[in-house]
Amino acid sequence: MAILIVDDSPGQHLLLRSILSKAGHDEIVVADSARAAFTILNLDGAHLSINVDLILMDVLMPDIDGVVACRRIKQQAHLRDIPIIMVTAQNDLNNLREAFSAGAMDYINKPVNGVELLARVSSALTLKNEMDCRKERETELRRSNEELQRALREVKVLRGLIPICASCKKIRNDGGFWQQLEEYIGEHSEAEFSHGLCQPCLKKLYPSVYQD
Repeated sequence: MAILIVDDSPGQHLLLRSILSKAGHDEIVVADSARAAFTILNLDGAHLSINVDLILMDVLMPDIDGVVACRRIKQQAHLRDIPIIMVTAQNDLNNLREAFSAGAMDYINKPVNGVELLARVSSALTLKNEMDCRKERETELRRSNEELQRALREVKVLRGLIPICASCKKIRNDGGFWQQLEEYIGEHSEAEFSHGLCQPCLKKLYPSVYQD
């Protein structure tokens, strides 16, 4: 699962990448600013340019800070489910309330503790995986429901009282006209007819040909 690190400090990039790589996280993408992260995430597009499952976002960055970046990312429907963990110095704690309000799910203090980082990353990635599985199930359920609805629309079922002549067996349609039985059923169902003669009719119509 891919992790995006957003931080303007090359040293912080190196530290986080080192801790994560040693723990087996080999899909790591780095951005040195919020704008660079927006490009990677295809902020204004409908789909991710690359798959990102977690964002580690520095709080204090020039131009666009982490809280503003978090809020803008969470405003995009195709990015809303990506967990964001804020990476903050002790004196940035006042910004955390805004960060959580903007959609961040967790935070890590600087200097980063490796054990704490990996624990929080593992929790966030587990959550992301569960959300992805839920969305797949919902998509499959929606697809199945659409197929069922389409099939139901294609099915024609005869219901209610159908007037039928006791002698010729013609059916009176909704317009008040009498139709042959097979014609009426053909218009109101998907059935097709194959004509033949039953044994009683064979005896009646061809008594000399049909033998018991």
